[in-house]
Amino acid sequence: MRAISQKEIGGPEVLQLVEVERPEPLPTEVLVRVHAAGVNPVDAKTRAGSGVAGLLGEPPFILGWDVSGVVEAVGHGVHTLQVGDEVYGMPWFPRAASAYAEYVTAPSRHFARKPANLSHVEAAALPLAGLTAYQILTALADVQPGQRVLIHAAAGGVGHLAVQFAKSLGAHVIGTASAGKHEWLRELGADEVIDYHSTAVDEAVGDIDLVVDLIGSETTLGESVRALKPGGLLVAVPSGTSPELLATAKQAGVRVAGYLVEPDGHALTEITRLVESGAVRVEVEAVFPLTEAAEAHRRQESGRTRGKLVLEVV
Repeated sequence: MRAISQKEIGGPEVLQLVEVERPEPLPTEVLVRVHAAGVNPVDAKTRAGSGVAGLLGEPPFILGWDVSGVVEAVGHGVHTLQVGDEVYGMPWFPRAASAYAEYVTAPSRHFARKPANLSHVEAAALPLAGLTAYQILTALADVQPGQRVLIHAAAGGVGHLAVQFAKSLGAHVIGTASAGKHEWLRELGADEVIDYHSTAVDEAVGDIDLVVDLIGSETTLGESVRALKPGGLLVAVPSGTSPELLATAKQAGVRVAGYLVEPDGHALTEITRLVESGAVRVEVEAVFPLTEAAEAHRRQESGRTRGKLVLEVV
């Protein structure tokens, strides 16, 4: 099968088209013919030697975790899926899933049936970003109706989905983004939008129950702590926690946590329900053929993406 592999750590140019053996499903696994693969910031970071590179070992390896495709074979013990099912998922994360390829294998319960109203390209944009947002808002923060939720980088891949999930949970949603994306975020359900270029967030809003920080800079972390109400929670996604941040949060009387997403077929089924009901939609800014994975990474690293980037495999 065709795949995009890298023989060394480096810039986008290290991503090369190769021919490799097609994987075969083990018991409880399915073989999925990949129609599209999402591109995420963690992909680019891992390619360059950070992200979860340490868990993939030394190159060569194949990047990618977001998958949408069709089940082509099932291993012994698979009861939830059958050949011909259209599925999507984020298998194996943070271990290698090798999604930049024509086929992947993974446990059947790492997948869910693809939303019927989405194409494979649209569905491939959902798993990693969608699960990150959904798990933070539900399993970690347990957002309740009426709570005030602040989302930094609200127009990005995780952010635009977090806005919609938080709104579906009944929260008052505040997002930060550049001014040109404000109207779009309001269409997605944001109640307030702040231009982080010109406004200090903690001066514009306060009494926040939950901050989802998808930027991780010292500025956003500091402003987030000051914007939270006593006992409020800051989830620092890209930066994680540090002794300094934990000390600052403790002094301010707020909580702080990092987060790493995990495969979750059940949560994907809930996301499918929200998408099919019309409560949530996914934004795909650009689609690249598999052979142009390097160009997709260059676009991803520009930091100006609205929504998601996707590789079309077939």
